[in-house]
Amino acid sequence: MKTHSIARLVIATSLVLATGGLAGCAQSSSAAPSATTTGDTALTVFISGDTNVQALWDKALIPAFEKTNPRISVTTTIDLHGEHDAQTQANLAAATKQDKTVPYDLIDAGFVPTVGKTGLLLPADESSIPNLKSVPEATRAQGGSGGIPYRASSVLLAYDSTKVTAPPRTLDALLDWIRANPGEFAYNSPSTGGSGGSFVTTVLSKYLSAAQQQTMATSYDKSLESSWDQGFQTLHDLGQYMYQKGVYPNGNAQVLQLLESGQISMAPVWSDQFITAQNSGAMPKTVKYLQISNPSFTGSASFLGIPKTESDAKKDAVYKLADFVLSTQGQEIVADAVSGYPVVPLNTLPQSVADKFSAANPSALRLSFSSQFTSDMNAEWSAKVPK
Repeated sequence: MKTHSIARLVIATSLVLATGGLAGCAQSSSAAPSATTTGDTALTVFISGDTNVQALWDKALIPAFEKTNPRISVTTTIDLHGEHDAQTQANLAAATKQDKTVPYDLIDAGFVPTVGKTGLLLPADESSIPNLKSVPEATRAQGGSGGIPYRASSVLLAYDSTKVTAPPRTLDALLDWIRANPGEFAYNSPSTGGSGGSFVTTVLSKYLSAAQQQTMATSYDKSLESSWDQGFQTLHDLGQYMYQKGVYPNGNAQVLQLLESGQISMAPVWSDQFITAQNSGAMPKTVKYLQISNPSFTGSASFLGIPKTESDAKKDAVYKLADFVLSTQGQEIVADAVSGYPVVPLNTLPQSVADKFSAANPSALRLSFSSQFTSDMNAEWSAKVPK
C-alpha cells in the first residue's frame, strides 16, 4: 500500500476544498447517518467499503455496544466501494493541518494503514484500548501507530472432499495436483478479484527471496519485477491444465459458482466469501478448505482509526467503542456476521468460534504485494499467461 506524507496529501486537497470543503468526506449517496442519535455522546463511524460492512456495524456491532453503553449512540456513514478514498484522505490531511475536526469519529477503511503511518490518526495503544493487548504485535504493526486491527481474511484452498481425499498442503503439492488433474482447477484473472490475485502472487513468491517478498509487500522498486519471470512461466505452462484448458473466470464469485456446481474440484477462495456461502447453504458442506504453506496464500487485517483531531469530549467514548470491537463479544459478532477472522488468538474465544476458523490458520497472514506491484503484476499476467 502506498504511503504518502501529509504534505503531499494537503497539496492534493486544494481542488477538493474549492469544490466541497471538509464536509465532502463521505460522498456516497448512502452517506446519510443510518439512525437518529439518542445518547449523551453521539459517534459516527465512517465506512469506506461495501454494504456488508455497514450491515456489520448497523445490525450487529452497534446494537450490542449501545445495549451496554446506553449513554453513547452510534451511527454510520458510507463511501460505497471507497470511490472517493483519495478525496477523503486529502480532506483528513487538511483537517489535521488546520486542527479541525471531521464529521466522523471512527474510520473503517482500507486506507487506515496509510494515514496511520503519516500521522493523521490518534495513537492506538493498550492504555486507551486495553483489548489491544490480545492482538499479535505483527498484526498491529501493519496499521502504523494509529491503526486498530479488528477483523481479517485470507485466501484459502477450497476442495471438493468427495473427489479429493488427500488435498495438497503446500504450494508445490498444489502445482503437482493441478498438473495431475487437468480441468479440475480454476482461478480468476488477477485483475478481477483477490482470490485469483493471491494465487498469482503466491506462485510468483515461490521464486522470490524473503527480502524481495518483504520489499514487494511494503514499498516499490520496479527493477525487482525481473524476478517474476520464472513464476510467470510456471503460470503460463499451467494454462493447459486449467478449467476448460485456459478459461479464467471473471471474479471471485464465478470461482465460487464453479465449486458450488461441481464443475471443478479445487480453487483459491476468499475466506469470508466461502464461509458465508457455506453458512447460507449455497456451498455444499462437502467442499472443505485449508491453508497451504511454503508459501501460504495471502491475507491481511482490516483496520479502524480515530482521527487525530477527535474532540476531547468524545475521545473516551470512541476508545470505548474500539475496545468493544476487540472484546470477546465483539470478535464473536465479527466472526458470525461477516465470517471475518478474529484478530485475537482463537484460544481466547469460545470453542465454537475457534473451530470455525481452525483450518484457516488466521494467525499467519502473509501480506500481498503493494498496490503498485499488484497493478504491474496484473498487466504482466494478461500479457504473458493466457494462451
